[in-house]
Amino acid sequence: MAWLLNSCESNTYEEVAGVVEFPTYQANVKKIMDDKCNSCHNPDYGQEPYLQTYELVKDACENGELLCRIDGSCGAIMPTSGKMPKARVDIIQNWALQGYVEQ
Repeated sequence: MAWLLNSCESNTYEEVAGVVEFPTYQANVKKIMDDKCNSCHNPDYGQEPYLQTYELVKDACENGELLCRIDGSCGAIMPTSGKMPKARVDIIQNWALQGYVEQ
């Protein structure tokens, strides 16, 4: 029994859950934005781009630097607290690649 308890890894759910094959804004991306982005990227805080709605997040991906900022391939990494887990980055990237499905 001691071996079993000592052999457990402390991975987060996201690290072991795998890739979401068909992410949508409502089911997947919105939760990430609410958790990691919207505390700064909102009109009250004043940090553009604002990321509270489907349209705003889609625009930030298509016409801004959201995708390259979250994967660290341009500018400063976002969020400023540190790079998100790969599973979260992959969800947002897959969502964009698959045409920004809302529902």
